[in-house]
Amino acid sequence: MSNAQIPDKPALEGLEQKWDAAWSAAGTYLFDRDAAKAKGRAGVFSVDTPPPTASGSLHIGHVFSYTHTDVKTRFERMRGKTVFYPMGWDDNGLPTERRVQNYYGVRCDTSLSYDPDFEPPFHGDAKSLKPADQVPISRRNFIELCEALTIEDEKAFEDVFRQLGLSVDWTQTYRTISDDTIRTSQLAFLRNLERGEAYQAMAPTLWDIDFRSAIAQAELEDREQQASYHRLAFHKTDGSGDIHIETTRPELLAACVALVANPGDERYQPYFGTTVRTPVFDVEVPVLAHPLAQQDKGSGIAMVCTFGDVTDIIWWRELDLPNRTILGKDGRILAEAPDALQTDAATAAYAEIAGLTVFSAKKKMVELLEASGELLEVSKPFSHPVKFYEKGDRALEIVSTRQWYLRNGARDAAFREKLIELGQGMDWHPDFMRVRYENWTNGLTGDWLISRQRFFGVPIPVWYPLDENGDRIEGGVITADVAALPVDPTTDTAPGFDESQRGVPGGFEGEKDIFDTWATSSLTPQLAGGWQRDDELWNLVAPFDLRPQGQDIIRTWLFSTMVRSALEDGRAPWSDAAISGFIVDPDRKKMSKSKGNVVTPADILDQHGTDAVRYWAASSRLGADAAFDPQNPTQVKIGRRLAIKVLNAAKFVLSFPVPDGAEVTHALDAAMLTTLDRVVADATKAFEAYDHARALEVTEAFFWTFCDDYLELVKERAYNQTDADQASAALALRLALSTLLRLLAPVLAFAAEEAWSWFEDGSIHTAEWPAPRGGWGDERVLSVASEALIGIRRAKTEAKASQKTPVARLSLTADPVTADLLRVAEGDLKAVGRIAELAIHTDESRSVGLTVDSVELAPEA
Repeated sequence: MSNAQIPDKPALEGLEQKWDAAWSAAGTYLFDRDAAKAKGRAGVFSVDTPPPTASGSLHIGHVFSYTHTDVKTRFERMRGKTVFYPMGWDDNGLPTERRVQNYYGVRCDTSLSYDPDFEPPFHGDAKSLKPADQVPISRRNFIELCEALTIEDEKAFEDVFRQLGLSVDWTQTYRTISDDTIRTSQLAFLRNLERGEAYQAMAPTLWDIDFRSAIAQAELEDREQQASYHRLAFHKTDGSGDIHIETTRPELLAACVALVANPGDERYQPYFGTTVRTPVFDVEVPVLAHPLAQQDKGSGIAMVCTFGDVTDIIWWRELDLPNRTILGKDGRILAEAPDALQTDAATAAYAEIAGLTVFSAKKKMVELLEASGELLEVSKPFSHPVKFYEKGDRALEIVSTRQWYLRNGARDAAFREKLIELGQGMDWHPDFMRVRYENWTNGLTGDWLISRQRFFGVPIPVWYPLDENGDRIEGGVITADVAALPVDPTTDTAPGFDESQRGVPGGFEGEKDIFDTWATSSLTPQLAGGWQRDDELWNLVAPFDLRPQGQDIIRTWLFSTMVRSALEDGRAPWSDAAISGFIVDPDRKKMSKSKGNVVTPADILDQHGTDAVRYWAASSRLGADAAFDPQNPTQVKIGRRLAIKVLNAAKFVLSFPVPDGAEVTHALDAAMLTTLDRVVADATKAFEAYDHARALEVTEAFFWTFCDDYLELVKERAYNQTDADQASAALALRLALSTLLRLLAPVLAFAAEEAWSWFEDGSIHTAEWPAPRGGWGDERVLSVASEALIGIRRAKTEAKASQKTPVARLSLTADPVTADLLRVAEGDLKAVGRIAELAIHTDESRSVGLTVDSVELAPEA
């Protein structure tokens, strides 16, 4: 990249394509390993870049947060750091599978054989298809479609990110489903298992009946749903009357195992330790005390079902109650009645609800209760929070399943304190986000559920031995050899066996479950940094300098990555966490696909230009939400105006030749450079503190002062080759332009590079960050000259004259200090104001300031 010809009419259009190609050809953003080794770890700036989920399209929120990261990264590169800035693609998990189903019109059926000639029925939107109408295909066929679609999505994502100007090293990319990733994820799990940090257990599990998969605590969200209380009569076993309970889930009555009231509730204290019989099913259950029972909720006593909600799980575990499961993984009532239903009437009633969805079972159960006379009342509908999978469409149910877990501090106080300590040892931007991490860590109720009953993901690398009956041997686990990784237990043979022994008595069975996507994404530092694959790279970049991310995934991505790093290395995976806020619509509602208010970035970038959009993003501080109105993106328009002005100002400044040996000799030029030194210091301090918005604010404010005041004041002198101070003005302008372009380069990446190419070799993004030189002069000269210029312009406007109108005489009055400073800039003031005679009067009684006393226009005016 050498000096380029300055265009006649500088424009923003086409700069993205031009400079992306130039940066790629020159390797501007490649990680220089040799330089990193020479500098050592302290000379490297490494970024644990968020891998976007490759399941659809990017939205304006991605542009917002990824720009924040890029601005900081560009600053560190210009400060002399060797930057490690990779990009990953999070392409496995439930969202990808849902997208494939909706795109191709297929669903996975593990009983089917692979069809090498399969062609999907759709290649576009198949959302309107009901699940029953989707074409069933083998697991391998389904995974191949997942691979194909995510690769397409990732290419589209990269195109957008390149247009956005992310200074990513595109040779340092990874996919969360590649062989390298699978090996790393499986290796980390096997090490967890060997140390006793991973384990398997049968337990109540939050379950999404659409995805047919377990869901972890971190993936939950509450949504308001309509419900009604049903008041039921439970009969005291001694025949002395009834106890009334209120429930929103009468369909789970057959799973009732106890009634629970608060130990301090005097109404029910006489009944603790006694039993009652359930309505309709006539099952004897105990009445017990537990502090989680709410005295002011309903009748103050609750029925415990296995399982209606998360509180039921706590009661079941802590009160040592039986598990009377009636709900299957498909969200329907199981066909086989619980053993506790002893009477013919009970089993006949259960047969009425068997096989029904929870919705239909509720209607049928209400009918049965009404017929028995044990439904006393149904309340008016009300709204209450219900647990959903954050990407699901139906309320979660709770079923008992065998799952894999990773210890996360929920039941280990010492490890929980270690996680808190590591979080406190990091720098958070903004700092208050640390509290969200600590609150989540302290509020955990269970270990991390890391297994999923899906297809497209990292296989869990274990097999199970089978006994002489072909059943799994309880507690038996066969682990993969590390040297054989990556493995897929559904197709690879267990160590010590041959394939003929798969699924037969005395043989083995492969694990069909895959890892939760966070169980792989929690390893992004390891995936990007070459852990257990490239020791040299890992030691150069880890622990990483920066984890940038959204505030909504502190509980998932940030926390889970901290857990993996603490378990493996006993340290935090980064020194700093930068947390971006949300993008909200004009009504201040968070943008989300479910709300239908998401804005995709392509049109905005094309219409306004990348630098304008980057300016909008960089104007918001970390942690702060930003409103975006695609119909009237005010900040984007301001950013475009600034970028255009940068090009035009650069062209204008470069039109003034700088003589050899030029020096800054004029006080006004020195004042401007002194002011600029202060701006450099303030912007640098802000960038160091992750306050890109403040850095942009101080730089932009000075840039407009530079253009509107200083440039106007000195342009006549800079033009005039006969003026003894022409060289001073031309040099000061050139120095200021060089400095301002570098200060703006992290934000206006394309306009700054374009203008820089007109007079400097190499990329501005690898140029040295400016530093204050000091010793220029008194910056007050610029401020008073600017104030006088404003007064001169106002005087002409009030005289109803053009700013170009010559002035025969203009009179100013100022305090003594200001008057002396004005006289230094008198020649430039006269030139810019076209003033033949400028009278500067001193008022000894005035403490500060100046006024324009009179203006006499030239006779020809």
